[in-house]
Amino acid sequence: MITPVHPGFGGTDRPDDLTDMRGLALLYLNLLDDLDLHDVTIVGNSMGGWIAAEMGARGSDRIGKIVLVDAVGLEVKDEPVVDIFPLTPAELAKLSFHDPEKFTLDPTTMTEQQRTVMAANRTALATYGGPTMTDPTLQDRLPGISVPTIVLWGEADQIVTPAYGQALAAAIPGAKFRLLTGTGHVPQVETPHQLLTEVLTFTTE
Repeated sequence: MITPVHPGFGGTDRPDDLTDMRGLALLYLNLLDDLDLHDVTIVGNSMGGWIAAEMGARGSDRIGKIVLVDAVGLEVKDEPVVDIFPLTPAELAKLSFHDPEKFTLDPTTMTEQQRTVMAANRTALATYGGPTMTDPTLQDRLPGISVPTIVLWGEADQIVTPAYGQALAAAIPGAKFRLLTGTGHVPQVETPHQLLTEVLTFTTE
């Protein structure tokens, strides 16, 4: 399993010319080439799901399957992505988790370095995704995804609703949609075993 850190996140530098999700997708497709990997399952959550979709739409014979987990990026009528940038950690947790009390971050318990990294992460996210975390041109590229794809969605996600997830699945040829119970926007944090079960079932079909 390879879990890259997006440039600009986790205290890393971001090249000035790397400013959008399509650029990140190309970066990771080049990584697959550099590592000479084949039949790769791309799994992405939220902005990572957007990147995974862009990778699939661009096309690569190195990709075997795609798993999109509560992904953003698509413009869906009457289902906007919530603007997370002005939210406090408590407000963000309320929208992100089925049980937010277990996962709310308290900035007062963080070190100055941790707060600096968190602020830099938000800046990088805004740079890549823009103010709306969507791209109106993505809809036209999604039909280019030709590998088996599943869209997994937390039923309690209030950042991007299950209806948004269904619209995303409908825009990808042959994509499956599966609702995850008792979880929200980040099931890999809140219900990792449930997510892993779905991923393993899909990848071994």
